[in-house]
Amino acid sequence: MTVQETPVSRRLKSVKHIIIVCSGKGGVGKSSVSAQLALSLHASPSSPRVGILDVDLTGPSIPRMLGLDGHGVHQSSDGWVPVYADACGDSEPRLACMSVGFLLKKRSDSVIWRGPKKNAMIRQFLSDVRWEELDYLVIDTPPGSTLSLLEHLAPVQSRLSAVIVTTPQAVALLDAMKFLSFTRTVELPVLGLIENMSGYVCPCCGDVSNVFSTGGGEEMAKREGLTFLGSMPVDTELVTLLDAAESDVTGQSDETISSRAFGVLEKYQKTSSGKIFGGIVEKVIARVSSVGETSVTESI
Repeated sequence: MTVQETPVSRRLKSVKHIIIVCSGKGGVGKSSVSAQLALSLHASPSSPRVGILDVDLTGPSIPRMLGLDGHGVHQSSDGWVPVYADACGDSEPRLACMSVGFLLKKRSDSVIWRGPKKNAMIRQFLSDVRWEELDYLVIDTPPGSTLSLLEHLAPVQSRLSAVIVTTPQAVALLDAMKFLSFTRTVELPVLGLIENMSGYVCPCCGDVSNVFSTGGGEEMAKREGLTFLGSMPVDTELVTLLDAAESDVTGQSDETISSRAFGVLEKYQKTSSGKIFGGIVEKVIARVSSVGETSVTESI
């Protein structure tokens, strides 16, 4: 059956893989996982072109995490130009970012949009951003927006997959199970599950304290036949890096902000989280390839 072409499918025709980061509830660290996934994909050996789209309209945090807070978005004749986190590097930029945070006059401004207006903004992000060729597009989704997002992405269903994020607590795992049921209902392939905030590593002595217990995500993955991508502990080094990215940007030029963002890219790879996530992203890349091959086979 021929899928009808839409503005979204035309814009995303050069995007090979779209990875939706989701959980079914807030507070499990989807945004930090999305940012680390984009950073780690960008640093992978194949040097892929990566995009990250922040569709959290009420609390966009990706610009801050990547050190891009305060950067402006430029409009071209072919749509919005994404902000590149590695624009100050020696090679061609490969990490594009788009967020409603770039469109706010003040960082403290709130966006109170519901229903049609909210859906229209999500559609505009998907259809009007000039992503160009991307190997991976990572989408950070707030709770309650996944169904609307999937409706707009229906024409590119064969390139969609999801990463589920949970924390070890029973309540979070229960919500993750509900979201897993949702992915099966809408036939959204799941690359695997990440257990976030799995223990706290003391920066002084190295002892691990299981603040929220541990192992629940891995047990759920085994029980449900999912790939367990890995556990991410609470990392004070990562928190310090992301907090440092949120400096006063009043009056700073886009060039100055881009230089700061490039510093975040380099420093992240040296954190313990960066090293752990390197192993996670290897599994993600392998799973994306296998899911893509399955989709091609089923479409023949």
